Amino acid sequence: MKRIFLLAFLTLSTLLVNADTLTLKSGHPDSYIVKKGDTLWDISAFFLDDPWHWPKLWGANPQIANPHLIYPGDRLTLVFIDGEPRLVLKQHIKKGPEGRISDKGGPIPAIDLALIQPYLVQNRIVDPEWVEGLPMILAGESPSRHHVVNDVVYINANLPVGEKLAIYQEGREFLDRETSDILGQEIILTASGRVIESGEISKVELLSSLRESKAGFRVAPVEDEALMSAYFMPKAAPETVPANVIAIEKDIREVGKLDIVYLDKGEQDNIETGHVFAIYRDGEQIVINGDGLPVPTLDRNAYENLKAKISDDDVYTMPDIYHGKLMVFKVFEKTSMAIIVANEHPVRVDDKLITPKSTDLRGE
Repeated sequence: MKRIFLLAFLTLSTLLVNADTLTLKSGHPDSYIVKKGDTLWDISAFFLDDPWHWPKLWGANPQIANPHLIYPGDRLTLVFIDGEPRLVLKQHIKKGPEGRISDKGGPIPAIDLALIQPYLVQNRIVDPEWVEGLPMILAGESPSRHHVVNDVVYINANLPVGEKLAIYQEGREFLDRETSDILGQEIILTASGRVIESGEISKVELLSSLRESKAGFRVAPVEDEALMSAYFMPKAAPETVPANVIAIEKDIREVGKLDIVYLDKGEQDNIETGHVFAIYRDGEQIVINGDGLPVPTLDRNAYENLKAKISDDDVYTMPDIYHGKLMVFKVFEKTSMAIIVANEHPVRVDDKLITPKSTDLRGE
């Protein structure tokens, strides 16, 4: 797949605007010629303080009803329709040396698909009981404990010859931070295979290998979900659905721009691909000590820590701190995956997510 670069949200904005209002960037161009490697986010960043609003910048223009049909060489011109900024398209027609119209390449995507493609294909969050009911690899024809492409493995199920299978490694189990209810089981695609011999113990030949597979890995039919489209329109997440970061894909403490995280909300909460959340960290609690002076968390003694937990007197909670934005690109029943598209501070597990506000333009 061709590498297409995703640029970060650009420049600090000190303007406070309504979330539904397009604010043009100071010094924006009047027109732009689309270049190979651009994304819709890139182009919008030349014009807007908050580039994730690009659907509205182009949405009222019938010439760009489908912005995925913008090609390198096309000229976009900024105009105003009913007082609102819009981009209009002058299509690019390139002729070859003999006067024939030549191919100008594929349409530009919303974001750099290379950043999320592995997760569109490899990672799923499913019901743990469903995983437990799947057949598994028992062993392989080779004596090795690890199996790769072209190896034959044995599955404890009678499977039809020719069926294509996905092989998954079990990952983390995710819990609701408030209730401890199970949100889902992470499973990670390790290989694909095809049944070559059916029986009480079926034989499966591995056709591709993303990583080594071994005994105990689960096997499931290949589903269309693993091939879902990567095209989506960014839009503000619903105000009634606050969420939290429950895990980081890399399983490390902090991440930043273009990293992948898991959210504790999914289809049952009306979360959709393209939903944009603002990321916030809880504000620090400041305790007033016996001398009447404020004490930050790191400097508190045992008594002051206890006071912060049980008393409202002389304890002040600072405002939540804005850390950035993320966009959902894959949704499961109770969870979803998102890419961090802008960050002012590192993002951690338990950071809270709300619909973007006008004050979230800092650090874009």
